[in-house]
Amino acid sequence: MTLELVIFDCDGVLVDTELTANTILAEIITDLGFPITAHECQSRFMGRTLESVKELVEELCSVKLADDWPDYIRKRDLEAFAKGVDPIPGITAVLDELDQRCIPYCVGSSGKYEKMRMTLGSSGLLPRLEGKLYSAQDCADGKPAPDVFLLAAKGMGKDPAACVVIEDSVPGLMAARSAGMRGFGYTADPHCDKKAMQEAGGTLFDRMEALPELLFPSN
Repeated sequence: MTLELVIFDCDGVLVDTELTANTILAEIITDLGFPITAHECQSRFMGRTLESVKELVEELCSVKLADDWPDYIRKRDLEAFAKGVDPIPGITAVLDELDQRCIPYCVGSSGKYEKMRMTLGSSGLLPRLEGKLYSAQDCADGKPAPDVFLLAAKGMGKDPAACVVIEDSVPGLMAARSAGMRGFGYTADPHCDKKAMQEAGGTLFDRMEALPELLFPSN
């Protein structure tokens, strides 16, 4: 089927937020009595909603966290992101290429709308994506469930089989596969689990500049 829609994850694919967010999360979990690094947090929790992260942290630390713990993490993240967020290198050129080819694109994220608008706004990408944001906060289940990607396809009026997903996490690629969409795994982070991303169905690439050739291979 012809490519009709590209769905981008937000954190780590459009905006460079993962290290900042995982550094904050690592500090908080370490304070709970379970020493952990930012990279270990990324490996364990990347791509998931903070509600699901809360459950995993409770099990990991043998604690019961407050119901509003995810909101506390979001507040800490937003405070950090307000200081400035960079776009992922090469992403502007990818969006330019999609515009030139008249291929629609949107965002399908585990993050809430407030966070997306903060990070995309700080990076300068929001004007290109406003009105095309889809969040797991509107879904019954977050990634690795396919809900947010199916929501994005429906919102953009496209058949899921005609959509591709650009992700940097294993849960995100699992969600793409469950949604019946082809997944592309961005592996610029040296700490990402390439083997697990391939097993989740991802076509891997490590430079954003390489993505157009994967989406539109020369014949």
